[in-house]
Amino acid sequence: MSMKYSRVHMESIGYELPPVVVTSDDLENRLMPMYDVLNIASGQLEALTGISERRWWEENHVLSEGAASAAHKALEQSNITAKDIEALIYTGVCRENFEPATACAVAAQLGISNDANIYDISNACLGVLNGIIDIANRIELKQIRAGMVVSCETSREIVDIMIERMLNDRCMEMFSSSLATLTGGSGAAAVLLSDGSFDNKQTHRLLGGVNQSAPEHHRLCRWGITLSPVALGELMFSPDKLLAAIDQIMHPEILPSAIKEVMTNNKLPPALAGIMPSEKLPAALSEFMSTDSVAVLKHGARLGVKTWGSFLTKMGWARDQVDKVICHQVGQGHRDTILKELGISPEKDFSTYQYLGNIGTVSVPLTAAIADQRQFLKKGDRVGFLGIGSGLNCLMLGWEW
Repeated sequence: MSMKYSRVHMESIGYELPPVVVTSDDLENRLMPMYDVLNIASGQLEALTGISERRWWEENHVLSEGAASAAHKALEQSNITAKDIEALIYTGVCRENFEPATACAVAAQLGISNDANIYDISNACLGVLNGIIDIANRIELKQIRAGMVVSCETSREIVDIMIERMLNDRCMEMFSSSLATLTGGSGAAAVLLSDGSFDNKQTHRLLGGVNQSAPEHHRLCRWGITLSPVALGELMFSPDKLLAAIDQIMHPEILPSAIKEVMTNNKLPPALAGIMPSEKLPAALSEFMSTDSVAVLKHGARLGVKTWGSFLTKMGWARDQVDKVICHQVGQGHRDTILKELGISPEKDFSTYQYLGNIGTVSVPLTAAIADQRQFLKKGDRVGFLGIGSGLNCLMLGWEW
């Protein structure tokens, strides 16, 4: 699907960097027992990914607070107030609750108008770009004058879980399959969009975009919560109770409720509480991240090439007419492969993965904001935001900077 816009302007991008710097050496020091068993030399994590450090929030950081902080910064750079925002969308992979929408918590902190559209969008690492399209469509249809897309991602928790599993299962397969998780960084970003009527001469025009998908590869990269059969077995007092628990847990109307109750109150609903001791509930619910990095890169690059060709055609641009690109930040191998496959000179790309890692939905807007601050992006540049996410989905947006 292709999109064209004539009335959509980016007013500003606000971002927030977490205070805790975590180097690849820090993570490898924690993994040293595994490295010793497998005879892995120190420095492999950075050598394989190109990432020397990433940022983490402090423990128990609240996602909506990070998103709201980035949103305040975006507003400060514009002539728009919170009361002018008629749509606020939270698009992070990480959320505070299954319900309500995390956007509601952000809106409350910002003082967004009560008649604004407030909701979440989720689409792996493409969330912010999808949110931009959603706001842009509302502006183009003259439904609203201004809207904002916000996101906040955290990787501390899943990286800690992955390191614990790597230390428990010290094999090369575990090391290889865990690399993608260890690239994770944290951060927050907010993109403020308008119809250009707020007396700002420094806006950037959204010209259009194209998306393509390859959903047959939806299992290549996954992050979620699963019930551990081993932990369940340990919790049961008898085989009969184990079978009863499995029977109830597999019931679709019970499982979401069970997970929700554990995540918010550390307890199960009545249907399961009698057979699972509450003090051991966290062990029964296991967060996981699984990525086939080789296959993701192979099929992602193929999808990227297909989308890039369509993008250039729909935008009416020749390849050499694209002045700058901001790509989703994964690591050095991914960047080099994608740029080569798309025929884009490395000099046209601005990257942040070396010091910030992969921040999911926040990667593209935060990187664009830093590129703008450092005057890498110049007025009049034709700029491509190139996003790809699990699914597989690919979305590219074209801007006149």
